Amino acid sequence: MADSQPIRVLLVDDHAVVRSGLAAFLMAYDDLELVGEASSGAEAITKCHAYRPDVVLMDLVMPAMDGATATRLIREKCPHVQVIALTSFKEDDLVQNVLQAGAIGYLLKNVTASELGDAIRAAHAGRPTLAPEAAQVLIHATLAAHQPPAVGFDLTARELEVLRLMAEGLSNPDIADRLIVSRSTVKFHVSSILSKLGVASRTEAVALALQHHLIK
Repeated sequence: MADSQPIRVLLVDDHAVVRSGLAAFLMAYDDLELVGEASSGAEAITKCHAYRPDVVLMDLVMPAMDGATATRLIREKCPHVQVIALTSFKEDDLVQNVLQAGAIGYLLKNVTASELGDAIRAAHAGRPTLAPEAAQVLIHATLAAHQPPAVGFDLTARELEVLRLMAEGLSNPDIADRLIVSRSTVKFHVSSILSKLGVASRTEAVALALQHHLIK
């Protein structure tokens, strides 16, 4: 590594003590160089233009501009810069938002100096590094995306109300009287319910609704 240029790193965190700790981490390695610090997302964007880092360590929860927004803007304006989210939080929406914004890594702040150094080198080489918690979020999101929609997911509140009355054995005229609507309106709702549930009769609709706990 002695013959190559060190990897230029920019720290972004709104807490000075965190930046000081990260700076101490980076000083332990000859192949990593701290070129600047920023205390906000807006300042990070400005300093990316000024210092041209290779890798940005980005906090996510900051006032005014959050880390995901800053990451997206940095990746748009300085596409050569890789961003690693470095945060204390592991909420699903934070993980997905910053990775969708273009971050190449997601680490929690309890990482060791060695793990952080390896992640920076990997990011510089274009390889992602994810904390196990972040990887789990992505796995769950991928599985959820491939799950078929639940039975009756598209039924409206009114249709569910009509379905409950159907389960009580009420006829269309009875349902119309109960809901104080016209019979044609009830007929429309019933037809829509059968279509959305993919069944041919009221009996099938009620049975399917009870099976999938759409109604009690």
